[in-house]
Amino acid sequence: MQWFSNAFVAVRDFMELGGPILTLIGWVIFGMWALIIERMIYFRTVLKKLKAEIRDTWEERTERRSWNAHQIRDGLISQFSMSANTSVPVVQTLVALCPLLGLMGTVTGMIEVFDAMAFSGSGNARSMASGVSKATIPTMAGMVGALSGVFLVTILTRRVETEVETLEEELTMDH
Repeated sequence: MQWFSNAFVAVRDFMELGGPILTLIGWVIFGMWALIIERMIYFRTVLKKLKAEIRDTWEERTERRSWNAHQIRDGLISQFSMSANTSVPVVQTLVALCPLLGLMGTVTGMIEVFDAMAFSGSGNARSMASGVSKATIPTMAGMVGALSGVFLVTILTRRVETEVETLEEELTMDH
C-alpha cells in the first residue's frame, strides 16, 4: 500500500509542477484512452455480432442482383461502417488537441517567467525556475499524449477500413 501512496504523491507533485493546464491535458489524455479502449473492446464484441447479423440478413435474401438489392447491400455496409467509426473522429480530435494544450501550457508558463522577471529583475534564477517548469512540462505531456494517441488512432482507422472491406467482400451479389 506504501507504493500506492508514493505513486499518488509523485503524480500530485508532477501535476502541481505543470500548473492547471497539465490537469486539463491529463483529462484529455484520459478521455482519449477511455475511448480507444472502448473501441477496441467494441471491435472484439459488439462489432463481430453486428457483422454476423448483417451477413445473415444478406444471406437470407433470395434476390441479390436488382437495383433494390444493391441499395439494401449499400445500406447494410453503411450501417456497419457508421457503427465501426463511432468515436474515432472524437479520438482524432483529442489527439490533435494534446499538443495545442501543451503549447498553451508553454505560453502560460512563459508568462509566469516574464512576470517573475518584471517583479524581481532579470537576474533572479529561482523566481524564473517555476515558470520554466510550468512551460516545459505541459509541452512534454501534450506531445507524449499525442504520440501515444496517433499510433493507436492509426490502428483503429485501419481496423475500421479492414472490417468494412471484409464485409463488402462477404456480401456477394450472387444468385
